[in-house]
Amino acid sequence: MNQMNTKNTVGMEDIVYAHHVLKEVIVRTPLQRDKILSDRYDCNVYLKREDLQVVRSFKIRGAYHWIRTLSAEECARGIVCASAGNHAQGVAFSCNALQIQGKIFMPSTTPRQKVTQVKLFGGSYVEVILTGDTFDDAYAEAVQTCEQSGMIFIHPFDDPKIVAGNGTVGMEILESMDGGADYIFVTVGGGGLAAGVGTYVKTISPATKVIGVEPAGAPSLSEAIANNEPVTLENMDKFVDGAAVKRVGELTSAICREVLDDVLLVPEGKVCTSILDLYNENAIVAEPAGALPIAALDLYREQIRGKNVVCVISGGNNDIDRMQEIKERSLIYEGLKHYFTVNFPQRAGALREFLDHVLGPNDDITRFEYTKKHNKDNGPALVGIELKCREDYVPLIERMEKKGFQYTELNKDPVLFNLLI
Repeated sequence: MNQMNTKNTVGMEDIVYAHHVLKEVIVRTPLQRDKILSDRYDCNVYLKREDLQVVRSFKIRGAYHWIRTLSAEECARGIVCASAGNHAQGVAFSCNALQIQGKIFMPSTTPRQKVTQVKLFGGSYVEVILTGDTFDDAYAEAVQTCEQSGMIFIHPFDDPKIVAGNGTVGMEILESMDGGADYIFVTVGGGGLAAGVGTYVKTISPATKVIGVEPAGAPSLSEAIANNEPVTLENMDKFVDGAAVKRVGELTSAICREVLDDVLLVPEGKVCTSILDLYNENAIVAEPAGALPIAALDLYREQIRGKNVVCVISGGNNDIDRMQEIKERSLIYEGLKHYFTVNFPQRAGALREFLDHVLGPNDDITRFEYTKKHNKDNGPALVGIELKCREDYVPLIERMEKKGFQYTELNKDPVLFNLLI
């Protein structure tokens, strides 16, 4: 990556101090060698299990470290934060532990499980306000509240104390690695975790490659690098809620430009496949942002062969209600689920012909509905088909065309897909 000559405002001594402060509350999460992933990629894959942290994510590190350093006068004024979920839990836990009143602004789209956990950790010390559709909406209202009330704003990523607290993840990784780490893959949202981990790792082990991983639908750091400064994304896929940030931090992007060796973009569907694999193969419940580093390994398959590789599982706050959507996105990404609108010929037995002569022996119709409820004879049908293997797709299309069925592939038309599916 191109380097930028900017003063790194967070140093190793800041991270060491944060580590001392955090001993009061955090769990020193395990670094576990994963045999399944190690065999799959022909290397040693270690998982830094921040999903096992006291609030099920790394976010408590930066939040508690910052709040713990506030003066008595600042604590009396109270604190405010904006978060898509995990930072809110870290702040809520800190408010309760340090007996400080706080207001927590969260997007209205935040998974219910995360909202419930924030209220649980904060107890009577926090008030949760749901507002807007994105983190940036919640952020704007939180900042306005601080300006009006004089309360202290605890930024989720763009502050030296947040970065230093997050850097303790990197400190623990290197202290736990007997043979050293060749690669460390870390999620990038606002950039606080990657900046902190990268700062410590590059200071202690410059040869270690630190790789940032962003969701393809929210490439805020990639855009900042391309434009030599942070930019606000016009459009963003909010699915990877823990890493879907419209604008990466000023401080964090500057640090990341210095300490990251590469930034990868991973499609949301691939993230979903990794979530399911982690659960089915390892009994690990990872949220989308937590699974990003695992999903990125395929992009570095050749480089990591025979190496010691660490993936930071940054959080495990995944709402069980989302699992059906996660499975659906995974199947579509893997080429196993396809949606069509099909115009059936106006003749008797057309539907039976489709079932008998178009569907393959292992194909399964998972959805079927007429788009015109009151005139089924003249309207196309919405058909969802799940395949056993992706190689069955081409024969399916060939049979549909051979039999004269007119169709539209919704998977290839985002507008129609979002409208109908």
